[in-house]
Amino acid sequence: MATIDTHSHAAVAHHDEHGHDHAHHGNFWTNYIFSEDHKVIAKQFLITGMAWALIGGALSVIFRLQLGFPEANLSWLKPILGGWLTPDGKIDPEFYLALVTMHGTIMVFFVLTAGLSGTFSNFLIPLQVGARDMASGFMNMLSYWFFFASSCIMFTSLFISTGPAAGGWVIYPPLSALPQAISGSGLGMTLWLVSMALFIVSSLLGSINYITTVINMRTVGMSFTKLPLTIWAFLLTAIIGILSFPVLFAAALLLIFDRSFGTSFYLSDIYIGGEALPNQGGSPILFQHLFWFLGHPEVYIVLLPALGITSEIIATNSRKPIFGYKAMVGSMLFIAILSFVVWAHHMFVTGMNPFLGSIFTLLTLIIAVPSAVKIFNYVTTLWKGNIHFTPAMLFSIGLVSFFLTGGITGIVLGNSALDIQLHDTYFIVAHFHLVMGSASFFGMVAGIYHWFPKMFGRMMNAKLGYLHFWFTFVGVYMVFFPMHYIGIAGFPRRYYSWTNFETFSGFADLNFMISVAAIITFAAQFIFLFNFIYSIFRGRLAPANPWNSNTIEWTTPRHPQHGNWPGEIPTVYRWPYDYSKPGAKEDFIPQHIPYSETPESNLPHENEEIKLEGVGAAIIVEEKH
Repeated sequence: MATIDTHSHAAVAHHDEHGHDHAHHGNFWTNYIFSEDHKVIAKQFLITGMAWALIGGALSVIFRLQLGFPEANLSWLKPILGGWLTPDGKIDPEFYLALVTMHGTIMVFFVLTAGLSGTFSNFLIPLQVGARDMASGFMNMLSYWFFFASSCIMFTSLFISTGPAAGGWVIYPPLSALPQAISGSGLGMTLWLVSMALFIVSSLLGSINYITTVINMRTVGMSFTKLPLTIWAFLLTAIIGILSFPVLFAAALLLIFDRSFGTSFYLSDIYIGGEALPNQGGSPILFQHLFWFLGHPEVYIVLLPALGITSEIIATNSRKPIFGYKAMVGSMLFIAILSFVVWAHHMFVTGMNPFLGSIFTLLTLIIAVPSAVKIFNYVTTLWKGNIHFTPAMLFSIGLVSFFLTGGITGIVLGNSALDIQLHDTYFIVAHFHLVMGSASFFGMVAGIYHWFPKMFGRMMNAKLGYLHFWFTFVGVYMVFFPMHYIGIAGFPRRYYSWTNFETFSGFADLNFMISVAAIITFAAQFIFLFNFIYSIFRGRLAPANPWNSNTIEWTTPRHPQHGNWPGEIPTVYRWPYDYSKPGAKEDFIPQHIPYSETPESNLPHENEEIKLEGVGAAIIVEEKH
């Protein structure tokens, strides 16, 4: 397991020779705006993603006010919402659908895809594999600026007179394909499609970079069996993105053709105002197939990075080796493969052939197996560990909790007979907000708490971190746990008002409680925001390795320059999870410590690797000269 890997010696030698060239002193624009340094780009993704999280969260609070307080007069929101309030102080029904659409789009794509994967893939891949930077710094810079351009267009759509896109975040046709259908199908939908096209370009540029860097730029000794689970997660996420995002791009392109050029890919036999449209031969179900071929892998595009981050944090703070490293890698690989063959479980109510439905039911239930493997391995790693309850550790354990509870409801929804009854109810909302939204968000926040010292050279306030965790953890369950109950009772999602339905009047108190919990949970995020901003400037100076972690990013200086290591990149000798090894002098042994320096804790096969240490060093010297 600890053999010296010489595949990238030439690349490492090249980077070492030119390592100091990276530490150039540019101006403000090249250092902080149009930077090609992966660490700066990661911070750009992080700050932009956090801004979008506040916007997306605020939109959800606004529509929860409508649902939790249906009789309340919301005229006090007029300075914010303007003409989107009715004269009696209620949210306009079309704008309500736009709020739901933009909330889903922002949180799924701009926060949990770009904010999470863009931040941590950029920041950690070069640092944890031992590279000076990404394979292409210029492409990396472009990936952020395409995302920023996408963000600007989406943000602009919030302020146009006809309102932002209003077709649900899944933008099903014909509503999204007919500009004249409702106000939110007009310019707002066009801007949505243009924004998402730019977003997809950003994602593809980033993914190509991540894959190339992991495969080609690992330091000496960093074989695939020694990669941290974070890197495995980022690598597989990038592969999923490259294979699935182009399908959404194609779906959006065909939708633009239908909207603007008179084609009929998704339209047929449509009447508006009693007048028949000329479109014939299209099928809106085609769009669903294309959308969900991205849509379900997208679940794991946001989940896998969070699971990788959690794996690293749980092992580090349990002071134990991660349980079942190979099983964890295998389960992520299995999830990545299966994520492409279960998309139609989102389409059980479209009238598909029942036999085909049974196939997708089977595949959906099978994907629970690798997910269960991950849960088992997390719990087993925690079991009898010397647990350090840092804020990052608490958020990681919270992720495991959400992944488990949300995953159990996924087994219910994977059964087509049950899904047909629960489809478009709050049961669905509760399921995916727990298993995807909240779990991934907790992974993102855990990563910020854990790697903040490496990002900014300072420590975040732990007490504020604990306060942030408990408010958020309890709040999330108070918001989404009751939704399962009202969903089973048939309470529909995306309804602007439910007060006209006598059947649902009995759920007024639960809706009130959910809305109050949502407002408190959103407010609690300002504790984190204050902690984050304050700690950047006034936080306690961070030690070199505050968590006594084994991965090699902690061997860089406290404020690493462009190029990461001022001298040679460390050689890797061991896997990243040598915690609490019997006989060792300390409870952690970093990856760059040779076996020759730890004879007291070496296993028999590890003593054999000492002979290869000199061979690896000789190859490096030879290739440098």
